[in-house]
Amino acid sequence: MNADAGFDAQNFRKHCENKDIIANIAFNKRNGADTDEIYFDELLYHQRYTIERTNAWLDSFRSLLNRFDTTVSSWKSFNYLAFMVIALRKFYSTKKFK
Repeated sequence: MNADAGFDAQNFRKHCENKDIIANIAFNKRNGADTDEIYFDELLYHQRYTIERTNAWLDSFRSLLNRFDTTVSSWKSFNYLAFMVIALRKFYSTKKFK
């Protein structure tokens, strides 16, 4: 599990450990605990941003998706449509560099 520093609590880490979940949680400086024995993969943590950003892009289409997704096929179709709009916005950006 990949989480930000807001989830850095000893009881939460212990609960993950009891459930055999490898918790990759950023260290919260306010806890003041020793970080030497805490597992943290920084590369994996930075990849989390990509996932969060993609979810935020999809959230911008939430009103369209929630209004019409009564079946799995319509839900998938509207997600594909949202992905295409996101990709087209990235490929054909209106920003012009001089």
